Amino acid sequence: MAKRVLLFLITTALLCSGFTRVEARPPQRPLSPTKPAPNKPIKSEWKLFTAPDGSFTVLMPGMPKVITQTQKTYMGEINLQVFVGQLANQEVAYIVAYNDFPHSYGQMTNPQLILNNAQILAVKTTQSNLIGQRRISSSNGHPGKEIEYVNSGGKITKNRMYVADGRLYQVMAIATKKQQHTLSQTINGYLNSFQLVLKK
Repeated sequence: MAKRVLLFLITTALLCSGFTRVEARPPQRPLSPTKPAPNKPIKSEWKLFTAPDGSFTVLMPGMPKVITQTQKTYMGEINLQVFVGQLANQEVAYIVAYNDFPHSYGQMTNPQLILNNAQILAVKTTQSNLIGQRRISSSNGHPGKEIEYVNSGGKITKNRMYVADGRLYQVMAIATKKQQHTLSQTINGYLNSFQLVLKK
């Protein structure tokens, strides 16, 4: 049964791996060489985003692009939701993806097995090398795993995965090595802002 579930996880990883090409775009407005006046607050491009179904909240750079896909598997149809945010002056993609498992699979399968399979698949399908991993949990106690991997093009992905109520959630930041270093606080702030609004 675990091998059959890999088909579904491969689809998720392949869809998300399509976002590993992050392109820098020139700013849409010219940058001012002077700093803003101290009495004027700087407007943040980061906004609290709530999933359409209310299952999670996360800080995103503006309104994320939403991608929905339905995949037919031996377990039935599985829906994949992907939310992608990018800032014009950064070579970073901020992504939240989740998929629902059929009720029986989500209830019967050990969450750590799902997380381990998702890790193997993410690294393999993106042809990456794992550079770090650790067990984590959501703020309300759902099991999770954080992995960090680098692909052959030098893009680094930091991915926090959680299993909750029959779903696999993935919160990712994909960046160049340079941007990973210079934006590490921003990336960690983004990852830390993710909150499941589900009860354990």
